Amino acid sequence: MRVATIDIGTNTTLMLVTEKRDGEVVAIEDHAEITRLGQGVDKTHRLDEQAIARTLAALSKYAARAKELGVSTLAAVGTSASRDAENGGVFRAAAAKILGGEVAIVSGPREAELTFRGALGGLGLKKGASVGVIDVGGGSTELVLGRVDVENPIVWSHSYDVGSVRMTERWVKSDPIVLGELRAMEVDILRVFAEPKPPVFACETIVAIAGTATSYAAIDKKLVNYADDPPHGHVLSCERLRALVTRLNGVPLSMRQKEVGLEPKRADVIVAGGLVLSGAAAALGAESIVVSDRGVRWGLALELLAGTP
Repeated sequence: MRVATIDIGTNTTLMLVTEKRDGEVVAIEDHAEITRLGQGVDKTHRLDEQAIARTLAALSKYAARAKELGVSTLAAVGTSASRDAENGGVFRAAAAKILGGEVAIVSGPREAELTFRGALGGLGLKKGASVGVIDVGGGSTELVLGRVDVENPIVWSHSYDVGSVRMTERWVKSDPIVLGELRAMEVDILRVFAEPKPPVFACETIVAIAGTATSYAAIDKKLVNYADDPPHGHVLSCERLRALVTRLNGVPLSMRQKEVGLEPKRADVIVAGGLVLSGAAAALGAESIVVSDRGVRWGLALELLAGTP
């Protein structure tokens, strides 16, 4: 059985194709395209027509590729932008026609469940270990606390309305970003993570997933080709993360777009994303994070393939 799982995020649309081999879920192909579906949603509460067109184009390519690969089951989920937008239903209807099935809008708790399960694969964490997971998206950030491979793994979770695209659109007007804009983002991020404040939970490991975290890991590793050496499992100290954010903030967009390890389309939101990631890590009391290039799409794939030979 071969399955495709699609995660339609605020900034990035991803597709993972997997199958089970000798009891293990194996990736056949893993795709990511920055479609910026959440463009302008923080201000207008509506999906932009061009953003819809970009995302539908990516979904068309994904659907065609899934068919070529002989996928028997395709499942798609939408997160922050699809939840927040007044015209999200119009987008989902168009997406359903392309994909041959509805796009499920995941609630915060459901997203946390998929995130936690998907993020931990391949990191070698021991059963029962206490873990915190950070998922910085374009429109929202999920914090999840739980234990590895136990019957009810999630102890606490919350979806915060703060993300790389949302913060950039709300505060950044200058290039390069000026100190006042940087401070405004920091204050806003601190305010958001304070309500609710995560409970005290002695995490042995803090795992960070999604494009912001993998981008900073790739920058730290100076990856020329992400596919050749994915930063899955890369350990990034919070001090190093803050230093990278400061360096990227100090240069104009045109220079950030040339940064080794950074996808140029992500350069405009990478500073805000780094501030959100740093703020989330601080909220969980982390001194370092372990980067995972897995997440919702992996959690969904594991569910779909559970019980199959």
